[in-house]
Amino acid sequence: MPDAALRGRATSFDIAHLAGVSQPTVSRALSGSPMVSESTRLRIEAIARQLNYRVDKNASSLRKGATQTLALLLFEDIGSDPSSINPFFLGMLGSITRAAANAGYDLLVSFQQLSPDWHLDYEEQRRADGIILLGYGDFTLYRAQLHRLVAAGTRFVRWGPVAEGEPGITIGSDNVAGGALAGAHLIARGRRKIAFLGHVSDHYPEFRDRFRGLSRACRAAGMTVDPALRADAISTEAAGEMAMEQLMARGRPFDAVFAASDLIALGAMRALARAGREVPRHVAVVGFDDIPAAGLSTPALTTVAQDVRTAGRILVETLLATLHGDTPVNRRLPVMLSVRQSCGS
Repeated sequence: MPDAALRGRATSFDIAHLAGVSQPTVSRALSGSPMVSESTRLRIEAIARQLNYRVDKNASSLRKGATQTLALLLFEDIGSDPSSINPFFLGMLGSITRAAANAGYDLLVSFQQLSPDWHLDYEEQRRADGIILLGYGDFTLYRAQLHRLVAAGTRFVRWGPVAEGEPGITIGSDNVAGGALAGAHLIARGRRKIAFLGHVSDHYPEFRDRFRGLSRACRAAGMTVDPALRADAISTEAAGEMAMEQLMARGRPFDAVFAASDLIALGAMRALARAGREVPRHVAVVGFDDIPAAGLSTPALTTVAQDVRTAGRILVETLLATLHGDTPVNRRLPVMLSVRQSCGS
């Protein structure tokens, strides 16, 4: 047993001496900071266990002027059902909660309206040390609020479209690559008239990038996407159902649909069934997100899967890095195609 344990309660300085590192390195390692290498963190944790050392969270928070709490603010599309939560974000919520707990932080979850002052409770009252943002509705309105957070010095990270020049640090999926995967799969299944459901504009940049990926796959196959085979939709089943009805009413033939989200795809499949058009016999369908309902639909939905487990962990790690004075960069996470029966596979 090290001598420190014999003198009384061990301190972080004792651990630093035994580990051959500085006391701030010990504090960072025991708080889960990404600034500390895995080998150093494991060595420090092993010594801390030997000394029966426990971090006094209250004292640590008082010294730092910190709350040891992270805030997760979730925004939903305007017009979506206020009694429901996008299931994609539910999956992300679980991974964020676990990652925060593993780093010794509590998580405060709040659902937000995109009003001009939604950030004030956290920025001015110091209810949390940093903020994770999920969802955004209309991105052109949301961007202005992000600029206000940056100007106020608020430490935050967001999930969404990854692009140069946007305010704050962003973690997001490779939406263009995901759209290209969906398009290439439909083309490989012999589909040639592919429709797209989802907004294609700066208001919904993730949907726009998914359409760009689809267009890229079509061009590579010597095809184009017919503008008449596009219909706007936000990420709800009702919007997907309405968009499909609008598409069918135009009378233009199509043999496949790429929906910008699984919820849109599931609503579209319901409209197709009501019209007597079988999936995948008459129309192949691909979604995006890989929510649990995608595997439970009839037929089961082929979709582009986002890695919510990795995403939640990286969001927390990135926010903690900013709290420790690091300057993390945007990250674009890979996606994969989850092939099921809605394309005839």
